[in-house]
Amino acid sequence: MRILSVLLFACILFSCKNEKKQVVKDVKEKNPLIYKDEKHFKNLTQITFGGDNAEAYWSFDDKQIVFQSNNKNWNVNCDQMFLMNVGETFKDKIPPMISTGFGRTTCAYFLPDSKHFVYGSTHLAGKECPIVPLRENGKYVWPIYDTFDIFVADLQGNIIKQLTNEIGYDAEATVSPKGDKIVFTSTRSGDLELYTMNIDGTDVKQITNELGYDGGAFFSPDGTKLIFRASRPKTEAEIKAYKELFAKGLVEPTDMELFICNADGSELRQLTDLGNANWSPFFHPSGKKILFSSNFEAERGFPFNLYLIDLDGKNLERVTHGETFDAFPVFSNDGKKLIFSSNRFNGGGRDTNLFIAEWQD
Repeated sequence: MRILSVLLFACILFSCKNEKKQVVKDVKEKNPLIYKDEKHFKNLTQITFGGDNAEAYWSFDDKQIVFQSNNKNWNVNCDQMFLMNVGETFKDKIPPMISTGFGRTTCAYFLPDSKHFVYGSTHLAGKECPIVPLRENGKYVWPIYDTFDIFVADLQGNIIKQLTNEIGYDAEATVSPKGDKIVFTSTRSGDLELYTMNIDGTDVKQITNELGYDGGAFFSPDGTKLIFRASRPKTEAEIKAYKELFAKGLVEPTDMELFICNADGSELRQLTDLGNANWSPFFHPSGKKILFSSNFEAERGFPFNLYLIDLDGKNLERVTHGETFDAFPVFSNDGKKLIFSSNRFNGGGRDTNLFIAEWQD
């Protein structure tokens, strides 16, 4: 009887494995957007179809998404904030813009009521888009505009409140799933550090305090930890180069690793040591893994793919298998879906579009 049970279990197991393989095969055949070996994607839908679309974040009720785009066909000259209902796609229509349309914006994030959001904007400094330097001494750079401040707006684009009013860069704000805190990056200390504040902008606290760029921070699902990207210049030459770029309002994002700490900044430690650029991290719904983008396997900058890693830095797993660019992964609050930006299936151009995957572990 025991042998029969083992044989029966083996047959069932074999059948289940074959069935799972067949299901995966069928999904790939029915959905050409999913590359081979992308086993975590049960389904995949393309949402945008032109321009650069990124930094897409879910409302707390998972019914809407706010994102930034510079799609020229949407009557903007640089990144502005747009709103979508989950389930919509924008191939032949324009989503509503919910930023002012002036200056440049970055990193919008819903507040707990799902009726308001925070975002960074330069509009107080002028209506025009600020110049975007992409190269400095032959190297790729990011601008750190000292005109960025963080604002609260409603879903009609009306600014309700200005949360920061310090001299220098204040941006990259994200909200704790607990709904009580905001984490953001600021230059108010003379370097690019992480800070937290209450939802209303009070009780500002500095979280990091080490030379280098600290940014792109997100809270864990329970709100107790922070994951972020950081550069850490060590040698005299690296420190000199970093400070010279910083003085010009620039950073070089080609050498970054992931760091993790408690929400108050304690127990800070480096999570990855992969080389090249490791960035756009986000907690897996379990709170036990990090999903992030990296080009550590690339020889000449590309491709960027998504990877999973445990909180102890072990069990690195490649999630996407593209040849261009996959980044900005963000799980829905219920953990069932993932939105990310990708160059896949853009006809060989430079457009970066949004995709939503049904996630499976």
